[in-house]
Amino acid sequence: MQSSSDFLIFDNVTKVFESPDGGQVTAIDNFSLNVSDGEFITIVGPSGCGKSTLLNLVVGLDKPSSGQILINGKPAWQQLRNIGYVTQEDNLYPWRTLRENVEFPLEIRGMSKSERRKRSAELLEKVGLAGFENRYGHQLSGGMRQRGNIVRALSFDPGLIIMDEPFGPLDAQTRIVLQQQLLDLWLQDKKTVIFITHDLQEAIALGDRVVVMTARPGRIRSVYDIKLTRPRDLHHLHDDPEFRNALSDLWDELADEVSAANAMGRK
Repeated sequence: MQSSSDFLIFDNVTKVFESPDGGQVTAIDNFSLNVSDGEFITIVGPSGCGKSTLLNLVVGLDKPSSGQILINGKPAWQQLRNIGYVTQEDNLYPWRTLRENVEFPLEIRGMSKSERRKRSAELLEKVGLAGFENRYGHQLSGGMRQRGNIVRALSFDPGLIIMDEPFGPLDAQTRIVLQQQLLDLWLQDKKTVIFITHDLQEAIALGDRVVVMTARPGRIRSVYDIKLTRPRDLHHLHDDPEFRNALSDLWDELADEVSAANAMGRK
């Protein structure tokens, strides 16, 4: 049932692919979830459960076989200009400087150069990249490039941020720094976020709710409310009993699905 606070709705979404042998493979099966405006949702599940497929449906890279995805009451494919998308790959344009990358979404939306410059300077300052505006991607570390990708996705003030394992390739220390910066940025504007991760601790640390998906076909096994207060200090979060309780509960569920996925892989 839809409520007035629902910003993003997955309504019985199913995605079926044709297999090379002429059969069919169901990647997502009857996925239904209502996401409130300003909510931070993290999604975990075993490899191959359809997490990235789900995000591809939201951002218009593919279409559901059945069901629908609504953003602000309209089909998601009609709202693509209101979605920021961050992947784990380094997607900075190599021929553009860091500043020019961040300003690119603003440029194609017709914002004046002075306004673009002001917006990019504000965002780069917030993530500690002031002074690196004129560097190219190959002149930046992996963590710096991913911060650039994130602020580029935020630059045009989208209502929905889609993040597909954005910190996956980074080392543990850099991951924690970027996780904290992401939360600090999110708290300022409270955009709706859908965040895919393989890291259960990351899912708990960032999310308001954690969605656990089943082994293929991807369904919702459970939706877990995270009771940790905000703002969160990620450096000390592991000491919180609520964090440990959530980790224990969610690991039991996720472990079952990983075992099921491994069993399917052996068949």
